Amino acid sequence: MGANTDVDTDADDSNRVVTAFLRHRGDVLLLRRSDAVGTYRGQWGGVSGFAERQPDEQVRVEIREETGLESEAVSLVRSGRPVEFADPDIECDWVVHPYLFDCETREIELSEEHDAYEWVPPTDLLESVGDDRETVPELWTAYERVAPSVRSIAADGEHGAAYLSVRALEVLRDRAGVLVSERASLGPDSDGEWDELAELAGRLLEARPSMAVLRNRVNRVMAGSDDDGDAPAVLESALRTIDRAIDADEDAAATASEFLADSVATLSRSGTVLAALERSEPSRVFVAESRPAREGVAVAERLSETTDSTVSVHTDAALAHVLAREDIDRAIVGADTVLPDGSVVNKAGTRTLVIAADREGIPVSVVAATDKVSTREDVNLESGDRSAVYDGDASIDVLNPTFDVTPADCVTEVVTERGALEPSDIGDVAAELRALEEWRDGGESTVRETTDRNPSRE
Repeated sequence: MGANTDVDTDADDSNRVVTAFLRHRGDVLLLRRSDAVGTYRGQWGGVSGFAERQPDEQVRVEIREETGLESEAVSLVRSGRPVEFADPDIECDWVVHPYLFDCETREIELSEEHDAYEWVPPTDLLESVGDDRETVPELWTAYERVAPSVRSIAADGEHGAAYLSVRALEVLRDRAGVLVSERASLGPDSDGEWDELAELAGRLLEARPSMAVLRNRVNRVMAGSDDDGDAPAVLESALRTIDRAIDADEDAAATASEFLADSVATLSRSGTVLAALERSEPSRVFVAESRPAREGVAVAERLSETTDSTVSVHTDAALAHVLAREDIDRAIVGADTVLPDGSVVNKAGTRTLVIAADREGIPVSVVAATDKVSTREDVNLESGDRSAVYDGDASIDVLNPTFDVTPADCVTEVVTERGALEPSDIGDVAAELRALEEWRDGGESTVRETTDRNPSRE
């Protein structure tokens, strides 16, 4: 589909192709096929090409050849089950291997195989939703195989809360888009559409009950569309909320970069903190490895590649020692959730870092968009897989908390898209966010409250 040759159905694997969806700020890249290709000229598709027996390798080759993006500019999110379909017009039975990649930029270089490109919400692939743009066959089906889902959000143990909250908004957006497209054949059903989308929103809230930012942003979509209460309203609200969420996270990072000094300490992987560090480029950065996934090591490697900072990685157990012995000007951490009293729920180890920094007189900045403020006083702490700590046969109780709670009186400020807030200001933000919950039965939560471990982590 993306090679500069005509289709030869007699050749080995000539019907097997890869299709990659590159995602940036919630949009995906569409490419219009030029007259230089053998099939589907003038139609829009993803990055595609013949699989040549190794789809996982070939897809990266196609991305480089068709967009000019090298491997470090894209990161694989997931691959999906192949889409098989017959096209009688060209007498070919296609097998499409779909992939989803996150992309750091929208700047690409077209090859001769395409003559135009656009970044669009994936729902624009649907008939009766986006512009009148003819796409290659089964493009939406291929996207659905790799699109975010309630299941993928519940099982994701790698990404932070802000990232997952945007994925939750994409789930709502995509389903609302499907319902809008179905109106062309089934007609509108406002009540049925609202009921289905409200049920989906409830499942998203249950997927990660400890993540306030996911809860607040899903509530914002539904609250912003309940006047009309139908699929088009939810679709428009989801698109608007995705842009708002991404802007808030970027603005919080930009604000935080102004607070950073020459030498900083951090842990885990917060996309907002990473963006702040890359923007400010402190002379020295100390990063705790952040077991069990050791995502702190990935942060250290990234900073060593993208900044001129001198980066040191160390064990979690050495946190207090490093803060006491090294010349560190500020500690900076992300937040999974900020409670109404200003205390912070974040990756386990944050409490150790912050209390040790407070003991040494080192100011502590928590970087979080205001949507990360919880409307609830209670804490729901997820736990990780016990085998990450101990996989032996002895009768030993295993504790593997994923998150811990840092007291507000150890935090200097919470840096948000609105600027730096003192912990005592957080209660006012929580009150604003409670208003977004009124779409749910008078504000009563439909989410099952649990305090045990998250089954998705087992």
